[in-house]
Amino acid sequence: MAVVISLRDLIGEMQMLSDEHRTFLNKVTGKFIIISNDDFRMAESDEVDELSEWRDEIIQDAKEVLSSDDYLEIPSKFDIHEYEIMERFCLSVRDVETSDVLLRKIRGSGAFHRFKTTIYHYGIEKEWFKFRDQAYKEIAISWLESNGLSYKDDLNESLQDK
Repeated sequence: MAVVISLRDLIGEMQMLSDEHRTFLNKVTGKFIIISNDDFRMAESDEVDELSEWRDEIIQDAKEVLSSDDYLEIPSKFDIHEYEIMERFCLSVRDVETSDVLLRKIRGSGAFHRFKTTIYHYGIEKEWFKFRDQAYKEIAISWLESNGLSYKDDLNESLQDK
C-alpha cells in the first residue's frame, strides 16, 4: 500500500527551511529527515572524526539519503519564492493605497521586516497568513503530484483529531 503524505506535515517542514539544512521525505515511510549541509559534506567525503554515537547516526542517515532512491528533497526556499508570495499578496490587497504602501515597503534590503511591520500596522496580518498558507499549500500539492505521491489534506484537523 502506498504511503499517504500529511499535507500539514509537509507544509510545516517547508516553513522551517533554512540555509544550513536540507529536508528530505522518505517516499516509502512518509517520514521527514533533516540533514545539515556539514553532515552531507562529511557523508560525501567519508570524513571520519571522533564522532559521538549520535553524530555517527546522522552521518549514516545522510549516506542513506545520498545512496537511496527512496528520498526526495522537499521544495527549498528557492523553490518557494517567499518574496514573490509577498508581492502577490501586496497586489491582492483591495485598498489601492495600502497595496501601494506594501509594494514600496518590500523594495530593497530589509523588505521582509518592513513588510511584517506594515501588515501589523494595517491590521491585515490574518489575511497575509491565510494568503501565505494557501500559497504553501499549492506548492506542496504541486510537488506531491509531480512526484506521484498521495496526500491527505489534513490542514484543518484539530490537534484533538490526531
